[in-house]
Amino acid sequence: MRIVYSLKRAQRAACVFFILLLAFSPAAQLVALAQETTAPQAQAQALAVPSEPARPVFRLERTPVAGGAELLTIFGELGGLAREKGQSSEVPLVSVVRDTLGDENPDNDRLRYVWMLTYTKPTFGQRLASAVPFLYTRVGNKKQAGKGAPPPIMDLGAADREVWERFFWTALQGILLDSYGTPLKAATRNFRRNLSDYRKAHLIRALAILSLYESETGAGPAFTPAELQEIQARLILSEKTFGGIVDDLYLQRVYEKQNTTTRDFRGHNWELLRQRAEAEALYFDPLELPDGSATHAMLWVARPDLAANGARRFDGRFLNVANPWTDRRLQNWKGYTETWYFDADSRVVKPGTEGARAVEMIPLALYGLDFPKIPVLLVDFRDGANPKKREMSRRVLEDVARNVLSLSSFANVPYFVGRTVYDFVTSKRGMDLNQPTRLRTYSQLKLLLSLSASLDPELRDEISKRLERVSLNPLENNLEVEARLAREQYSALLAYAKRPDGLPARLDRDRRQEMMPLKHGRVEQTLFRLANVLSLGLYTHREKATPEMQARLDIKRQLAFHERFLRRVAKSSPQVEVVWDIEEVRRSLRFVAEHGDLAGGKAASAAARIFTQTQDEETRSLCLNGLYRINNETAKKALLVIYRDQKLEARWRTQSAEYLRLAIKEEQRIAPADAKAILSVVNENQ
Repeated sequence: MRIVYSLKRAQRAACVFFILLLAFSPAAQLVALAQETTAPQAQAQALAVPSEPARPVFRLERTPVAGGAELLTIFGELGGLAREKGQSSEVPLVSVVRDTLGDENPDNDRLRYVWMLTYTKPTFGQRLASAVPFLYTRVGNKKQAGKGAPPPIMDLGAADREVWERFFWTALQGILLDSYGTPLKAATRNFRRNLSDYRKAHLIRALAILSLYESETGAGPAFTPAELQEIQARLILSEKTFGGIVDDLYLQRVYEKQNTTTRDFRGHNWELLRQRAEAEALYFDPLELPDGSATHAMLWVARPDLAANGARRFDGRFLNVANPWTDRRLQNWKGYTETWYFDADSRVVKPGTEGARAVEMIPLALYGLDFPKIPVLLVDFRDGANPKKREMSRRVLEDVARNVLSLSSFANVPYFVGRTVYDFVTSKRGMDLNQPTRLRTYSQLKLLLSLSASLDPELRDEISKRLERVSLNPLENNLEVEARLAREQYSALLAYAKRPDGLPARLDRDRRQEMMPLKHGRVEQTLFRLANVLSLGLYTHREKATPEMQARLDIKRQLAFHERFLRRVAKSSPQVEVVWDIEEVRRSLRFVAEHGDLAGGKAASAAARIFTQTQDEETRSLCLNGLYRINNETAKKALLVIYRDQKLEARWRTQSAEYLRLAIKEEQRIAPADAKAILSVVNENQ
């Protein structure tokens, strides 16, 4: 009883601690002091040093795979990385498998596996270190990629599998592993967290590479715009709890929303950081990816300003660095510097410009702009521990609360209230404490350092060295090692693709699994999936790949392609022929009508909606014909609704009545309530 009582007292104390943390935390007090409004003491210039970074050349390589598939690999010029003498700077980055079923028809193609070639299986030592509670640092690099095929980062053809796996491991953690005491609970939760963050970091880089490839090449000769959007949207959704079960119809919306949100974050943080630099007499220098998007920015201070502004007051709000004017480390700075040239109006000019004066510049900090609400500190050139302490703040609080004190926001009201207050205040006041992880902007900066050959090599090495110290994940490798691993893993992937028992056999198993719904009803499909779950994935039902089943699979894929297209058409515009190529819409409607026995309710709903959104007579006729040939209740209900619409011309109502009469005669699937209404329609038109 005393132990239980002591534990409760500890939990109450922790809750009080979270409520009062804002007031008594030295770091919070330091940031709070920086919130005081101060008038600028001197006019400063915020000038970006003009630069013309060499755009990396992306190249796409096709590799045929036996059995009807191809491996598409994006190569990039990583001019920002050191390499061995005579070694090319070109590195394979992302590979995607497209299953074509061995023909030239793009309608039945299906994207399957995605490899981010820097993503590798961690070593035993890395895995062991990642399970150590409160170990927030890297422990070394993986020496070689290892034998066998590299692990794919995602299977686009089975995105929903991740959702159920996530639920399975969450349940296993809560029901079984947590019951064996704090050591095992903390170790397993820490390991799963690090493993998830490691994968997420490479997902972010894969997204950035695909975006850069798209912006530089259009969509390229291999990927269609729709395919690139699908890949990027699925990678985005893989970070969400239920992202794997999001309907394909919403992928374009997810892609566009993410791009809009990212641009908003960048624009907001760009302006915020630029204004703060101006107010504090510092120099704002954006760092751009090869497509011209500024994802990060640096702040510099001029050495002559250190003496001139010695008595100047410094407001560190949003900057989160120490006062540069009174810092002896800057006055005696021996680290990296650059020489900039300014004209008489204090504008940055090229060296050799008449009347230009040289000024020695010292780097202060580097920030990420792709972050909610505030520019986030990634590198502090004076205090390497500063960014890491801020990154650790949220992680430490969560690990102590969940893994040590067993506090939960759902089960402990005082903790919920205290944590909510603390999260709200740190978020609203723009404090770089208790913020979401820097994982996204950290991963993008690693990519920027790899791709950009315009940065001074000494500065790039300095940033890279300091950036590695910010990482909390023992599973991470440094940039040079990742490039080497990517080359090794691509060689292994090519060998795997050429082996008869490798990638071709894997795709054949996937196709036979895909055939299962073609032969079995919903009840049997549910039982097969249950068997797969109960056997922990050891049993997966697959059909025999006969020519008949392969032909049906071909039709199924084409039907899915046309159904997705028609649903997008129906959802996007009130006037179809204005926005879409009407001949493409007709082509999809014809295919759906020809294979109506396999089409589903979603295709029927799309055809019915398109009928109301077009004035094209041929398209309307195809919609009615498709609704007649689709043998399900949704299609016949839609025909009945069209017949009852008194606003329509008589010929469309007469045609729908004729289709309803034929459906009754052929004993198609009709809801009982609709069947009575259809019979009355038939009787009226006899």
